[in-house]
Amino acid sequence: MKYRQLTKEQFESLHQEFAQFLATQSIDVKEWTTIKSENPKLAEEEMNLFSDVVWEDVLTRTKFLEHFSPKTINLFKCEDQEIKRIVIKVEKDIDLLTQNGYTWLLEHYKSPEVSFLHGNKPYSEERNPEIFDLIEKGSSISNGELFAFFEKIIS
Repeated sequence: MKYRQLTKEQFESLHQEFAQFLATQSIDVKEWTTIKSENPKLAEEEMNLFSDVVWEDVLTRTKFLEHFSPKTINLFKCEDQEIKRIVIKVEKDIDLLTQNGYTWLLEHYKSPEVSFLHGNKPYSEERNPEIFDLIEKGSSISNGELFAFFEKIIS
């Protein structure tokens, strides 16, 4: 398995897609029920295979990630050959995980209490596994608006 198995909630939300996936392998509902009860190992393999297909699709379409902590925001732009990163660090008694802290940052980003770092890095190995690793470490897929906002500021 290249990534990780989808959660129960993710499988439930992708119920229709999973049914179509099984259908491409000529597995109908009745046969799937039989496989689950009589051959749980095969059922697990099918779920793992589907999970990898879903993750690969999601990761290929991912262009931006964000990771928030109380004093730091990491913004990533995931290009084909490299990843761009903007780090925003706040040296003030605020919590960027709260609405008040986040609003303070957007209004005071020119403050001496806010510092920026930025850089680019080629992917060490493959693009998608590196993006997956960032997601597993707490990053969220985003629309890139925050990255674009701060990229203009530091350019």
